[in-house]
Amino acid sequence: MDQPFWKTKALAEMSRQEWESLCDGCGRCCLNKLEDEDTGRFVYTRAACKLLDLGTCRCRDYVNRAKKVPDCVSLTPKNVSELGWLPESCAYRRLDEGRGLAWWHPLVSGNPETVREAGISVHDEAYTEVGITIDELVDHIWKLPKAKRKKSV
Repeated sequence: MDQPFWKTKALAEMSRQEWESLCDGCGRCCLNKLEDEDTGRFVYTRAACKLLDLGTCRCRDYVNRAKKVPDCVSLTPKNVSELGWLPESCAYRRLDEGRGLAWWHPLVSGNPETVREAGISVHDEAYTEVGITIDELVDHIWKLPKAKRKKSV
C-alpha cells in the first residue's frame, strides 16, 4: 500500500495542494503572540487576527491577507523551522521536526471535526482582536491546551 504524501515527501517537495492540505484549520497560528524579551519564548493570547473566521478557524481573505494584515506571515518550507512561535501542534512544525501528523489531523482521521474534538481548535476559545491594543494583549494571555487523547472506538 502506498504511503501518504506527508510520509514520503519533504515539505519543499510538496505540491501547492499538498502543502495547503497540511493546515488543520485549528487557528492557533492566527492568535496574537507575545515574545518574552528575557527568554525568547512565545506566549499566545486569546485575541485572534481580525481576519480569522472563528466559526471555521480559517482566514476570511486568505489570498489578500498580507495586504490587509501587514504582519501576517506566510508559511513556506524555508521558514517553518525559523518560526519559533508556531504551535507544537502545527502540522508544518511537526513534519519539519520529523514527528508526523497527530491522530486528530484531518488527513489522518478523515474528519475535520477531530481538530475540535481533540481540543486543538481555537473555535470556542478565541475572540477577534479589534479594539485590543498591543499593550493590552498581556491581559489576554492563554496557555494553549494539549490535545486530548484519541477516543477509543
